[in-house]
This record gives sequence, structure tokens and C-alpha cells, in this order.
Amino acid sequence: MEKDIYILGIESSCDETSVSVVKNGREVLSNIINSQINIHKKFGGVVPEIASRNHIEAISEVTKQALLEAKLTFNDIDAIACTYGPGLVGALLVGVSYAKALSYALNKPLIAVNHIQGHIAGNYITHKELKPQFLCVIISGGHTHLVNVKDYLEFEILGKTRDDAIGEAFDKVARVIGLEYPGGPKIDKLAYEGEPNIELPHTYFDNLDFSFSGIKTKILNLYHKNPNINKADLCASFEKTATDMLINNTLKAIKQINIKKIALAGGVSANSYIRNSYKELEKQGIEVYFPDISLCTDNAAMIASAGYYNYINEKIADLKLNAIPNLKI
Repeated sequence: MEKDIYILGIESSCDETSVSVVKNGREVLSNIINSQINIHKKFGGVVPEIASRNHIEAISEVTKQALLEAKLTFNDIDAIACTYGPGLVGALLVGVSYAKALSYALNKPLIAVNHIQGHIAGNYITHKELKPQFLCVIISGGHTHLVNVKDYLEFEILGKTRDDAIGEAFDKVARVIGLEYPGGPKIDKLAYEGEPNIELPHTYFDNLDFSFSGIKTKILNLYHKNPNINKADLCASFEKTATDMLINNTLKAIKQINIKKIALAGGVSANSYIRNSYKELEKQGIEVYFPDISLCTDNAAMIASAGYYNYINEKIADLKLNAIPNLKI
């Protein structure tokens, strides 16, 4: 009988301090998330210095809670996995430094995890049967990627945003029309009260890249010219246009790699309109996977899951590990 492997995951790339214990890459024993949303709400977005300070204050207690909930001790942990990029450099450094300290003090292997790889791995937790190869649509506040997941540690970027990430566009549109941070969920809710009857620009390229700056600028101009414009209609139109662009490139990517299996990942994959739109693709014989809502936004369970696949493939980091804010997958 093979020994079970327990990975302690640490995530601190933005404004969530999270620690998780995951068994064999797929079974979550604990996933504690300390969110800073209420702290940053009054600023209309994440303030990096404030985020870093709050990570420092929270990380030890969050780790203690994660072990307590998992009913394990440090002695039971096989390796320490942490996000080392991409993200806010100060925030990343808190998690990386804490993970390195634990690794050294406990004499446990240190696993460096790419945050984007972590988002992909969130699907492995939700769908125990899911295995590569598949197309992953990564949509979050910092990323819009189409990734050919060839294997657990082998990725090919097929397309990405040339300007704003889709989640960033959601937040900026929300701010323009007076909705509270974080804007994505507010737009999703308000859009149900409106109709997508406002024409907005669709941006397409010869390849599979994205651009959301055109929609954002159009909405800004429309709202400044007519502050009484129907906000619900504006939200519904924005959501539909952005989703159309996602779906269009996704279908082109499916043809390009010739595989009809896709998974969504990242905070924006929690958006109900986007989920319903992708669900429709199943009528075309395409398998569609979504992470559990709790695994869409930043969390340590996805980092521990990704860390497990690094660990079993002997990808071990050393204590020289540093944060890389612009890390690529």
C-alpha cells in the first residue's frame, strides 16, 4: 500500500492569506482563507503595502487553524508548498519567507508553485477523475490565458490578454459606474436585471490573444456622456461581449489542439453568466469542467494540489527561493 502524501500549501499572492492541507493532491483536509476584502473595499482595490502587512499578521494563526482542522501536526506533513509568483511582490514574499522558515525548521522539502498552475489544479480537487490533456481557460483579476495542459507539469500558452485581464476589466467597469469593490460579483448580480442591448466592441486577433481595453473605454465614454444610462443593461452588455470573446477564442483553440475537453479556472470562473455560456458548449460534444466556487478565487488548496504534482515529480526548491512577481507559466 502506497503511503499517503500530505502537502501544506501557502498562498499569499494578493489579498488572501490562505493555508491548506491536501492529501494525495486531490483530497482537501483543510483550506483556511483569511480575506482582506473589507480592508481594501474603501480604497476601491488592493493596496499592496496594506496587503503585505496583513499577511504578516495573519499567516501564523491561519497555519495553526489549517493543521487543527486537518487533525494533523507538522510531523505528518511531507512537504511545504508556496506560491512564489506571479502576484504582488511584498505579499508573495510573506508566504515564501514563511514557507522557507517552516521548511528549514522542520527539515521538510520546499515546493515552489506557480500561481497559474495552482488555479489549474483547483479542477483536480473538484473533479477527481480529471486528468490532462485538456484546454484550460484561466480568467482572473490578473490573468486571461488559454493554456494547453499537456500534462500535470507541461503547459503551452495558446493565447493571453494584451492589456487588461478580464477580472481587471470587470473591476474597472464596476468602478466607473459606481459599484463597490470587488466589482465582478456586483456586475454579475446587476446584469440579471438588465438586457444586453448596448453595442460594445468585440476585439479579435489573427491568433488567440485577447483585449478588453476597448470594451472598458467604450463603457467609460458611454457612462460619462450619459450618467443616467441603464446600469443593468450596461452590465449585461459588458458580460455578454466579454464572454463572446472568451467563447470565440476557446472554440478556435479546441480546433487548434483537437481536444474537446476544457476546464475553467480563476476568480472570474465563478461568474454565473460565463459558467452558463460554457455549459452550453456541452451541446457540441465538449466536456466542460468548473472548479467549485470556493476554489475559484485565490486559496491554498489549489497550491497544495499543484505542489503535490511537483513533489511526486521531484521538483524541489531550495532555500534561495525568491518571489517572482511577473512569473510566467
